[in-house]
Amino acid sequence: MSRGLNKVMLIGNLGRDPEMRYTPNGRPVTAFSLAVNRVYQTPDGERHEETDWFNIVAWGDLAEMCNRYLHKGDRVYVEGRLKTRVWEGNDKQKHEQAEVIASELVMLGSPGRDRAAGEGLPDDEIPF
Repeated sequence: MSRGLNKVMLIGNLGRDPEMRYTPNGRPVTAFSLAVNRVYQTPDGERHEETDWFNIVAWGDLAEMCNRYLHKGDRVYVEGRLKTRVWEGNDKQKHEQAEVIASELVMLGSPGRDRAAGEGLPDDEIPF
């Protein structure tokens, strides 16, 4: 039996502050958007930049850490898997949205790292 692979690795900047909520069972879940820029050159030498937006979802301890330490504009590395969420809207239309379910997150030189260290956690004890 063959197995598939579903792995996503992104480096980008938070487009908004994380929003944390709790499931009815009390499990924390945090969501935020991530902007990933790509610069390329056309065959005629013209430079272009485009931005792709990704919805990131973190669960459990990672959700709590994202909510506590991340802020709009922070640069992060996110690793996880791609998940398509399907729901029916109030208009009875079917909606689909792709999300990255985060399993790892590393802060990359963001102001959030300075804030975390300033809260009494040495750099090597920041929880991601």
